[in-house]
Amino acid sequence: MLPITVEKDGPKGRYFIEAPGGVTAEMTFSQASDTLIIIDHTEVPDAFRGTGTGVRLVETLIADARASGTKIIPLCPFAAAQFKRHPEWSDVLETKVRMKPNSRRPDR
Repeated sequence: MLPITVEKDGPKGRYFIEAPGGVTAEMTFSQASDTLIIIDHTEVPDAFRGTGTGVRLVETLIADARASGTKIIPLCPFAAAQFKRHPEWSDVLETKVRMKPNSRRPDR
């Protein structure tokens, strides 16, 4: 099984798996705060299809989130679908809407 690597550059990062030949599957994220990660995008090339690689990427981020007490917002359609299939991940799913302090909804 190929290893999963994590790269971070400021608030952006990715979990990825690189196969021989340079084919890469990745899941990108944004660190919105110390306790909140947003999964932006998941890309799994055909070379990885049917191997569970996409789920492995999400599971690795979930394990890291649990270890650090971080919640996750899965904006990526693939990650959102996986959260729906795996209710056991609900402990790291952010379900509250957060607003910046002193922000107001526009008057209607």
